[in-house]
Amino acid sequence: MTAETAGRLDSRSDGTRVPLLAIFAPTAALFVAFMGLPLLAMFWRAANNEQLADNITSDFVLDAMRLSAITSTIALLITLVFGTPLAYLLARGSFPGKIFVDLLVDLPIVLPPTVAGVALLVAFGRRGVLGPELDVIGVELAFTTTAVVLAQTFVSAPYYIRTVKAGFESVDVQYEGVAATLGASPLRIFWRIVLPLAWPSVFAGAILCWARALSELGATLIFAGNFQGRTQTMPLAILGVFDAGRTVDLAIALSVILVIAAAVLLLILRLFARSSNAGF
Repeated sequence: MTAETAGRLDSRSDGTRVPLLAIFAPTAALFVAFMGLPLLAMFWRAANNEQLADNITSDFVLDAMRLSAITSTIALLITLVFGTPLAYLLARGSFPGKIFVDLLVDLPIVLPPTVAGVALLVAFGRRGVLGPELDVIGVELAFTTTAVVLAQTFVSAPYYIRTVKAGFESVDVQYEGVAATLGASPLRIFWRIVLPLAWPSVFAGAILCWARALSELGATLIFAGNFQGRTQTMPLAILGVFDAGRTVDLAIALSVILVIAAAVLLLILRLFARSSNAGF
C-alpha cells in the first residue's frame, strides 16, 4: 500500500468518524445528564443545607461511618489472605471441578444481595445448618458485627478474586519455570516474581473489593440487621433514616459521603491504571 493510498483511507476514516460523533453526541449527552442530574441535585441540596456540618458530625452518622470503615477494611483483609491463593489456584491450577469453583466465585456478583443474605442466614444463623454446632462452642454470628463482616466479604470478595486471577494469568509462566530451575521454592517464586508482576491487578482488585464492601446493603440487612453502633453501616443508616422517620438531611449527608468516597476510589484506580500502563 502506497503512502498516497493510506492517506486517502485515513481521510475517509476521519470523514466517517466525525459524522458518527455528531450523530451520537445528543443521545450520549442526554444519558450523561440522566446519570449526573440526580447526583448534582443531591449535592446542591447538601450545599444549601445549613445543618450539613451538624448532620455529618452527629452520633448517628459518625457511628455508621466508623462501623463501615472498620468492617469493610476487615472484609478486605480477609479477602486478601484467603482470596489471593484461590485466585492463583484458579489462574494456574487444573483440578476436577474447577469450572464449578470458578462459577461459585462469580455467583455473588450476579446474585441479588438479599439472596446472599438469606443464604448466609440459613447457613450461619441460630437455626441454620451450622447454628447448633456454633451454639455449642458459644459462637453467635447472625445480627452481630461479625455478621456484617461476613456479608461484606461474601459479596465483595469475587471482585478481588476475579481481578487478581486475570493478573496472575497475565504473568508468563516461563518466569516461574526459570526461577524453579534455579532452585527457588514455590513460595519464594510467588512472593518475589508472580506477585510483583501482578501487583497492578492486586491493587485494583483491592480497591474494587473495599468499595463493594463499603456499599453493601441487602445481605447485611438480612444477615446482620440494622442496629446502630453494632451492625448499622452507612447504607443501612440511610435506610434507617426513612424507617425511623428522621430528617432526610441525614440521609443526604451519608449519601454525599458515600459518593465522594466512591469517586475518590475510582479516581485512584484510574490514575494507578494509567501510571501502570505508562510504566510498561
